[in-house]
Amino acid sequence: MFDEIEFDKIKRLPKYVFAAVGELKMQQRHAGADVIDLSMGNPDGPTPPHIIEKLIESARKPKVYGYSVSRGIFKLRLAAADWYQRKYGVYLDPETEVVASMGSKEGYAHLVQAITNLGDTAIVPDPCYPIHSQAFILAGGNVVKFPIKFGSDFALDEDTFVEDVKKCLRENSPRPKYLIVNFPNNPTTTTVTPEFYKRIVALAKEERFYILSDIAYAELSFDGYKTPSIMSVEGAKDVAIESYTLSKSYNMAGWRVGFIVGNQKLVGALAKIKSWLDYGMFTPIQVAATVALNGDQKCVEEIRQNYERRRDVLIKAFANAGWQIDSPKATMFVWARIPEQFRHLGSLEFAKQLLINAQVAVSPGVGFGPAGDEWVRIAMIENENRIRQAAKNIKKYFREKGIAVSADEMK
Repeated sequence: MFDEIEFDKIKRLPKYVFAAVGELKMQQRHAGADVIDLSMGNPDGPTPPHIIEKLIESARKPKVYGYSVSRGIFKLRLAAADWYQRKYGVYLDPETEVVASMGSKEGYAHLVQAITNLGDTAIVPDPCYPIHSQAFILAGGNVVKFPIKFGSDFALDEDTFVEDVKKCLRENSPRPKYLIVNFPNNPTTTTVTPEFYKRIVALAKEERFYILSDIAYAELSFDGYKTPSIMSVEGAKDVAIESYTLSKSYNMAGWRVGFIVGNQKLVGALAKIKSWLDYGMFTPIQVAATVALNGDQKCVEEIRQNYERRRDVLIKAFANAGWQIDSPKATMFVWARIPEQFRHLGSLEFAKQLLINAQVAVSPGVGFGPAGDEWVRIAMIENENRIRQAAKNIKKYFREKGIAVSADEMK
């Protein structure tokens, strides 16, 4: 009897493409292969010592072991508001415009669950971080997509983006209620200018839709690029929220700390649904996260510089291997177009071949959406020596295939 029960929401989710690479990676390791894993966006560095010490200090206090506050303790919400004030000159009310979450992924998924009615439609650019689209599917909504267009420097074609959003609004029924933006983008590393946010906020007010912005990689920017925030736009809080996480900036991925800020109606919906679904993070984690946000930010700069060094090593080493890759201005990834000779394989099969023949794991672009199938995402989560070794392995594999890839062939 129970075998016949259908779980419709789960059936609507596609098979998780990355699971196939993960299974093959484990098979290779069990067979004794030294796999260089550049597939996951999982920071490899330790959390800064002063944050760990605050966690230990707080955990020793006898009164911190009960249930916490689902929307986050006040001091953490205040720290998030102060972070926005320092970085972007934006005032946020910690009581009504900030909710702490168990990482930005959980906060985003819970927010979508709270605000999506059956059949609601969201515009999600393609490719995207999978939860950005699948959260709406799980909540009973629909998703419409259009390909992200960017230049060789991974700067967004902002004019085309705005026109594509307008087209989605005109051509879809029911009319989309939400637009998802994620810049710097995962997986494409695409960046935007402050003017971009002014344009989409104005459009949202004119066409009456909400904007959900994700700036998880705001601090990981290179070559002088500074990540803008939609919250800096006058009137943005009327139509937008924004999510941020401590996972990357402070090497705190496993701690699961983030926050969502902005529009009081949307933030209030998230606070309400969280009051039903969870009791919040362990209080000492929230206390330590408060110290991270309020304390000396030298550690953030050191982490940023580390990724910038790895980026430079990766671009140079892979070029020497015959794989020309454009250099990103932000995130902990590179978005690499598959060499022309392998492009017919598609990104999943190419990723499998790299894993089997070069012992290098990357993420297939198709896992982020159909527009990503000529690309793979390479995470800068190994040290410089391991990155150079990965390039040597790939160079050997290319030579065995009798392939030397030129820069012109990568255009």
